[in-house]
Amino acid sequence: MHRVIALAASIALLPAPAYAQSSLSPADRAAAFRAGGFKLAGKQWRACGDPGTPSYSPGTIETVRDLNGDGRPEAVITEGSTYCFGMTGMGYTIVSKQADATWKRITANQGIPTFLPTKGAGGWPDIEVGGPGFCFPVERWNGKQYVLNRHQYQGKPCRPQR
Repeated sequence: MHRVIALAASIALLPAPAYAQSSLSPADRAAAFRAGGFKLAGKQWRACGDPGTPSYSPGTIETVRDLNGDGRPEAVITEGSTYCFGMTGMGYTIVSKQADATWKRITANQGIPTFLPTKGAGGWPDIEVGGPGFCFPVERWNGKQYVLNRHQYQGKPCRPQR
């Protein structure tokens, strides 16, 4: 029974199917991981420094799509580990392909990103950062970085417990 619950919980944490990795060339995949601060260790991309705990899952490009409408792809890279990311168990990094074909890290955080229809500067979507609890931070792009904009739960304003 516990195994089924654990499997269901891990599936619920995945924001998008892992098949998205195949939509980038091998060179772009490697460049995206490097821009996100990941290093290749054997056949795994790693960033968080987990010493090998059972909860660890290496970096995976979960989705590739144009998030800000500039015609170039962004990649959402996830990595799992309670050692590195606490009870949330997952961290994410968003990297963007630039006009000169290089990749740039846009943001990284612990939690589960959900892209919202509301937007910040340059057409970047607001990101609800999910995790344990019932009041999640929403970050908005200010033209230079993602910053806290509000808290919400199921689309309604809330106040996080202190």
